[in-house]
Amino acid sequence: MEERVAERLRGALGPLGFEVHALKVGWYNAVLQPAFHLPYPDDTLAFVVLSTPSMFDKALKPFVKKEWLKIIRDPVDQCVSHHLSRVKEKFPDQKVDVIFDYEILPSRKPKFLAQTAAHVAGAAYYYQRKDVKLDPWGKKKIYGVCIHPKYGGWFAIRALLLFPDIQVLFLEQSAPVDCVNTEEKRIELLEQFNFHWQDGRYRDIIEVKERYSEEQKAYFATPPAERFRLLGLTQ
Repeated sequence: MEERVAERLRGALGPLGFEVHALKVGWYNAVLQPAFHLPYPDDTLAFVVLSTPSMFDKALKPFVKKEWLKIIRDPVDQCVSHHLSRVKEKFPDQKVDVIFDYEILPSRKPKFLAQTAAHVAGAAYYYQRKDVKLDPWGKKKIYGVCIHPKYGGWFAIRALLLFPDIQVLFLEQSAPVDCVNTEEKRIELLEQFNFHWQDGRYRDIIEVKERYSEEQKAYFATPPAERFRLLGLTQ
């Protein structure tokens, strides 16, 4: 069942520059405190959705060109939402819940922890402070970051798709690729991400197969309110 669902999702989203990776809700809940648990049975099928560098040209620009009169918020968020809504239509006999990366609960906690979901699904390795043996940061707050084996840091986690009526007892878990596998590189990655994230060097911590185009880099480096102009839109 999981393979059929995955095939349909990849067929719909792959040509638009998205990746999907399967997981069981139980894998996610098992590594988090109860406050962050997803309220579904452990064997519930879910997929984490990533955008790759090609999403900008394959999905965002055509979406903006077609829908620009309706864009009132964030073009990327609305593009992702549009395409995932269309994906739901491909499963008329299934309930499909979608949680977006930017959604928060009334408590201000995120509805799901995107990087944890990507890690347990085997999509990207979530490097955290605990992955460094000789911690050099003392009392500083150090945030973790996911690195994709093909795109490094040139990708984004966009959503979680959940299929509440599909239970997958025998789905095998794939470990994420540990592509930043030396102590020195992990320290360098976390240093760059936490203290120099604006320059984007952390994204190239490994040799990548594809990165954002110059146009895409300029778009994401521009304050959100000014991005409309870059896409030829007026607010």
